[in-house]
Amino acid sequence: MSRGDLTEAEWRVLKDLLPIEPENRGRGRRPEQNRSIINGILWRLRCGAPWRDVPPKYGSWNTIYRRFRRWSEAGVWETVAVTLAEIMADSGHYSIDSTTVRAHVSAAGRKRGTHRRALGRSRGGFTSKLHCLADALGRPLAFHLTVGEAADCKAYDALISLPERKPDALLADKGYDADAIRADLAERKIEAVIPGKSNRRVKIEHDRALYKQRNRIERMFGHLKINRAIATRYDQLASSFLGMVHIATARYWLKFVHAA
Repeated sequence: MSRGDLTEAEWRVLKDLLPIEPENRGRGRRPEQNRSIINGILWRLRCGAPWRDVPPKYGSWNTIYRRFRRWSEAGVWETVAVTLAEIMADSGHYSIDSTTVRAHVSAAGRKRGTHRRALGRSRGGFTSKLHCLADALGRPLAFHLTVGEAADCKAYDALISLPERKPDALLADKGYDADAIRADLAERKIEAVIPGKSNRRVKIEHDRALYKQRNRIERMFGHLKINRAIATRYDQLASSFLGMVHIATARYWLKFVHAA
């Protein structure tokens, strides 16, 4: 087993969530071969290298790539990440935040259709913005991908309704200080732990002690960006990049499931 490959404990949890068992997959590869393919995908996640450079010990690079694309389009990686999150999530309070990801030149492609691929143009080149909703311990629950210049608050509606369990409070920075967001949280009976912007006429108080916990979601982004395929976007298609994000999220959650 190479550094970064799935351990026996991780594989025992993961294999039951993937469509590779006989009752789920029909005709197809044996589970042992599937484990090698997934390790090849994890290698590319860590290194961010072209798919053709995946080491032959994991199998044919084309087989590994096609498996990744097929399961990304089918939502398999997202389902695995969400399932693991639902098992372990702490719904005491949620945090919402975003991080900007610069796109590699190989991800830019043609100029037409960049908005549909969630690629925005700035002075530094093409960028995407990855929005995340995290649990009380800063562990990721859901993601939303937009162009890099999109405002943070634009992803609120897409994320707040995704988790099954409602939190007691939502932690967010000033970028989410909007009357519409505060009104929606009040309607959902969720406490808004959001500092008010300096240009507000009426100052709005927030729980400062609880707000200090928001640093956990920022540390989580740093942990995910240890993977080079997350720190820099190499994938042209939004679904492929989100597939990488969900794989990194599933791997992140596996250690907590195993610890429990």
